[in-house]
Amino acid sequence: MRISSKGEYGLRALLDLSQRHGIGLIQSREIHLRQGIDENYLNQILILLRRAGLIESVRGPQGGHRLARSPAQITLLDAISALEGPLLPIDTSRDGQGGDPVDREIVRGAIVTVRHTLQDHLAALTLDDLCQRKRQLSEEAMYYI
Repeated sequence: MRISSKGEYGLRALLDLSQRHGIGLIQSREIHLRQGIDENYLNQILILLRRAGLIESVRGPQGGHRLARSPAQITLLDAISALEGPLLPIDTSRDGQGGDPVDREIVRGAIVTVRHTLQDHLAALTLDDLCQRKRQLSEEAMYYI
């Protein structure tokens, strides 16, 4: 599995919205400025997240975006699947091209195991977990005199 810039930027946008959950609509320009994501690219990503039901969007001068559910109810699997598509899809187009079918099944079985492990891990991590990690890192970075 490869996470593209779309996946990374989408996760950063969701983390940004998660940190502001419950305070109203957040304009894409604000996310763009905080996260350093090209605004046009960000808007394309936000459309994907809205279509996946992860965010809600309101048009107009007072519009913006917000999470569709609480950060504790949105997993990284939800986000990555919406942004990148299925995890580790298996290409079956080469099935009729010869080779040992047992070897093919052994390798595919290993890939399926890796996919399930990755899915389980991503399904166990929520946006709230990322917010908590950010708070921990922010506290560690504070210096007291």
